[in-house]
Amino acid sequence: MSVAALDARALVRRFGDVVAVDHVDLTVRQGELVALLGPSGCGKTSILRLVAGLDRGEGTVDIAGVRMSGGARFVPPEARGVGLVFQDSVLFPHLDVAGNAAFGLRGADRMAQAGRILDLLGIAHLAARMPSEISGGEQQRVALARTLAARPALVLLDEPFSHLDASLREHVRDETVAALRRTGTSALMVTHDQGEALAVADRVVVMGAGRVHQAGHPAEVYRRPADRFTAEFVGRSTLLPARVTRPGVAVTPLGHVAVDPETPPGARLAVLRPESVSLTDPAAGLGATVVRVSFRGADRLVRIALPGGGEIEAVTTADLGPGDRVGVVVEGVVATVADDGAAAHLTPRAADSREPEASARR
Repeated sequence: MSVAALDARALVRRFGDVVAVDHVDLTVRQGELVALLGPSGCGKTSILRLVAGLDRGEGTVDIAGVRMSGGARFVPPEARGVGLVFQDSVLFPHLDVAGNAAFGLRGADRMAQAGRILDLLGIAHLAARMPSEISGGEQQRVALARTLAARPALVLLDEPFSHLDASLREHVRDETVAALRRTGTSALMVTHDQGEALAVADRVVVMGAGRVHQAGHPAEVYRRPADRFTAEFVGRSTLLPARVTRPGVAVTPLGHVAVDPETPPGARLAVLRPESVSLTDPAAGLGATVVRVSFRGADRLVRIALPGGGEIEAVTTADLGPGDRVGVVVEGVVATVADDGAAAHLTPRAADSREPEASARR
């Protein structure tokens, strides 16, 4: 079995009486890209800084099988074999692109080594340009080239694409991930963007209030959230009160829905995703009323008022508008989480609410 690129155990970071990181275990396997996902202030960047050696805390950090911190041992950041990529590319303004990529390298072939990485990232044609002469996306790729040229055991990325325009962000992100894959580089990426984490990571680690709520394959985290926090933070969802009456069946405000047969009996919360809701003729499903439509180009996100109160969301291509009557049918198996005793949400929840809305039929 290969040694993990990162093996961190029982990490703790305190700021006075505030525990920013609360006994977190974290592993990155060789060649793996792990996304550390959570809202602002949950401890993601604090973990990154502990791994990099920029801060001191409790617990142990092993990189490529070598103990970097723990007990009396503390290896400084520059000796950890770790590459850092931040939101700001932080290029040296007095060096051209090739000089930036080669910075920190040693040996007669340092420029050739940097040139190979620039070529890998598709920016070899920019080698003679100065940072002020290239775009923000190109600057970020130069920063990545500088990091990869040093052949680090682990790359740490702290919200590396958040400052880019939406039209550029996905392109630079995909190129960055492709470069990590081609070089077999292990990476830990901090992000608050759930779509980004689900799209690129081999595993997603969901954090809240300094602790890990769930870690797993993106599809597993999305489809089978471990708890209420994960269900609400990752993806759009509506939490409905549910009671599992027999294996594989739960009663909800929408009627009987299919759940995992292993779900324990009793009170639960059903995690209803918009794509699980089909809209049909009012007579063919639970009658409900459209209250809002968000046009998204290829489809529409529709908010629907239920007859007993509360709202849910559905995704459709149908030409609907506020006031239209529809029938609601739940498709497939619905995930559930434990009911922590708080009032269930009967309105949709979404971490990213930047949806264009339409109050009129389109």
